[in-house]
Amino acid sequence: MKMAERVQAVIYTLEVGRGAPWLRALALTAAVVALAVLYDSLAYHNFSAPEAMDAAQVARNVSEGRGFTTDFIRPFSIYLVQKHNREAAAENISTNAMDLAQLDSGHPDLANPPVYPLLLAGFMKAWPPEWRVQMKKPFWSENGNFARYEPEFRIAILNQVLLLAVVVLTFLLARMLFDWQAAWLSAVLVLGSDVLWKFSVSGLSTMLLLVIFLGLAISLAKIEMLARRDKPNSQTIFWFALLAGVLLALGMMTRYSFGWLIVPAVIFLMVFGGARRSGLAVAATLAFIVLITPWTARNVMVSGTYFGTAGYAAAEETEGFPETNLPRSLSPELFGIYQHCVPVFGKKLLANSRTLFQNDLPRLAGWMGILFFAGLLMRLRQNTARRLRFFTLMCLAVLFVVQALGRTYFSYLAPEINSENLLVLLVPLAIIFGAVTFLTLLAALELPTLQVRLVVIAILVLIAWQPLGSSLLPPHASPVSYPPYYPPDIQKISGWMHEDELMMSDAPWAVAWYGHRQCAWNTINSQYTFFQLNDYIKPVHGLYFTLISADARIISECLQGSTANWKLFVLKTLTLNEALPADFPLKISPAETLVGGLFLTDRVRWNAN
Repeated sequence: MKMAERVQAVIYTLEVGRGAPWLRALALTAAVVALAVLYDSLAYHNFSAPEAMDAAQVARNVSEGRGFTTDFIRPFSIYLVQKHNREAAAENISTNAMDLAQLDSGHPDLANPPVYPLLLAGFMKAWPPEWRVQMKKPFWSENGNFARYEPEFRIAILNQVLLLAVVVLTFLLARMLFDWQAAWLSAVLVLGSDVLWKFSVSGLSTMLLLVIFLGLAISLAKIEMLARRDKPNSQTIFWFALLAGVLLALGMMTRYSFGWLIVPAVIFLMVFGGARRSGLAVAATLAFIVLITPWTARNVMVSGTYFGTAGYAAAEETEGFPETNLPRSLSPELFGIYQHCVPVFGKKLLANSRTLFQNDLPRLAGWMGILFFAGLLMRLRQNTARRLRFFTLMCLAVLFVVQALGRTYFSYLAPEINSENLLVLLVPLAIIFGAVTFLTLLAALELPTLQVRLVVIAILVLIAWQPLGSSLLPPHASPVSYPPYYPPDIQKISGWMHEDELMMSDAPWAVAWYGHRQCAWNTINSQYTFFQLNDYIKPVHGLYFTLISADARIISECLQGSTANWKLFVLKTLTLNEALPADFPLKISPAETLVGGLFLTDRVRWNAN
């Protein structure tokens, strides 16, 4: 064969033959990589969500062989662990000096499910980062000032690989439900979703959760398609049902709230699972229960609860526990909350539902979300697509309620980009059905030529990509999440402390992550509860307050309420220069200026360094 003929054969294989799908996949991968490089250069932002820092510091502990322990100490977690250990060893307790709170032996993490920290731990083990802040190296610093934290940037790279998987799975699902045109349009629109790119650099487990959720949607779609055949393969359908249960369990072990999707998944199997629908629902449920049992058993063994502190999220920001009072409490009165759970949780549901209806739902998937909701009025010809849309709506209803009830103070600290944003999981499905609605309306226009049709599609893509484009255009915001977090200061302060000493802060997740020191969340008051922790559980050797407290509103947050308010404490100490209470053990502060913060300790520590 002549050289020209060989070249022509290769070109034909790549354009039309068996190599065409691989060429498209390569082009899509190259597009994601190029966009990631551009995004990380222009729009990257360090961690701002407390949950991201919390999961990352737990992952580091796992990678260092310390197990699922945490340096971010919630007083409420101390209460649960101490109460459980006291009950378990009631007959053997001989002294108050026993480490019932396990602050010296490694405090068990009760907030994070294990899958995402395990993934991060393996990633840190395979590619160890530089944990120290780099102030002089290019990219990590700008003009000698801190810019980016290397471990966070590497975690962003991992999550952007997962974003590529989300784009690919969106393509496969859309191709399964509709055609090539809908699949490519959906994949391109997901690739240009600004909110997904923000989550990809947030450090949260959302990208992993999206991969799991799309895998679940594909499994349920395959079950429905196979069940409608004249001679369905019962064994194959059964394995897909087991896979659905496994994915639901993995999702719940990535974020506990994901477990509520067992409800729409089982309903889908019971309605559309074919002749053996009941058996499929039971199989999926059993697989789900079997896989989550070991971790829930671990939680019971260390705290006496199935889901640790995360199981009490619905009680946060209620009348009994406003703002952060529950996680910062050493002796919470939970009986009243659960005795009157209907009115208490009902008020929280109604209050947060208003916000979700007004803000979150209209912004679901951006412009494509509008087409998604409009498309609900259209009848889809494909049976599987209609039924998966029904599953999407069930998930929307369940996640709406769970997000409204599970909202905590973390949603206030990091609006939209936080682990409590569950509706974002529906973005790929909303884009798929929104894209199909657009293509259906476009076909009804009967445009004169293919070129005009492509121009209209390109206009839609440009409109949908506009938020992402705006993020990439100047002016570019600083990648530093300040206020309130400034890692160089946190590492400097933490370096003054010994590894076995306990700190306290209004941003303990940041101290645990950047400073690698055990840090308790500041207790609900600066008097009784603080001394309860300091005198009877473990001494506090350092007190660090960021702009979270220093920037508090004077009247509503500092002066109103208890005189033992920590924000009033910071106001008097930092601004009014009032003397600290005579019995307060931490009175020494460094002469050097911190970038927006207050640090108090028990002795002069900085001269030695």
